[in-house]
Amino acid sequence: MTTAYQRHLARLHRFEDWVLTVLVVFMVVLAGAQILLRNVFDSGFAWAEPVLRALVLWSAMLGAVIATREDQHIGLDFIARFVSGTALRVARFVALAFAAVLCGLMAWHSWGLVELDREGGTAGVLGLPAWMLELILPLGFGLMALRFLIRSLLPPKSHDPLAEGEA
Repeated sequence: MTTAYQRHLARLHRFEDWVLTVLVVFMVVLAGAQILLRNVFDSGFAWAEPVLRALVLWSAMLGAVIATREDQHIGLDFIARFVSGTALRVARFVALAFAAVLCGLMAWHSWGLVELDREGGTAGVLGLPAWMLELILPLGFGLMALRFLIRSLLPPKSHDPLAEGEA
């Protein structure tokens, strides 16, 4: 039986997956079209390169957010080979809490970048200000910090590499 919280969380996960899929497909199509136009017709879209840079940033951050959600990020799997039981649980908490703090700091400082560009009126691409294109940085790092923090406080999932040493 699923709760309302689980349904909302599942919707958020589907939305993240959908947005990342659309961004990557659009990025591949735009890059392919740009290559074709440049090599075959000696032309291209003047706006394509900055848009592709923004798409790379957004897709990389969304990919990192999804990797954090799926426990597919870089981890400390080797710890489970050397410790078990309580020591392993403590090591898992420390590693995940440290990751949460680092992501929180990155969210804080990237928000400073967004504010700086917003106040300075830095131009972006296609009429969008640069700060709008950079919003994914504090949002992505903030969501990763939250996910790491929650995982540090909850018992490990059955497929968590740091939990395998406990069995």
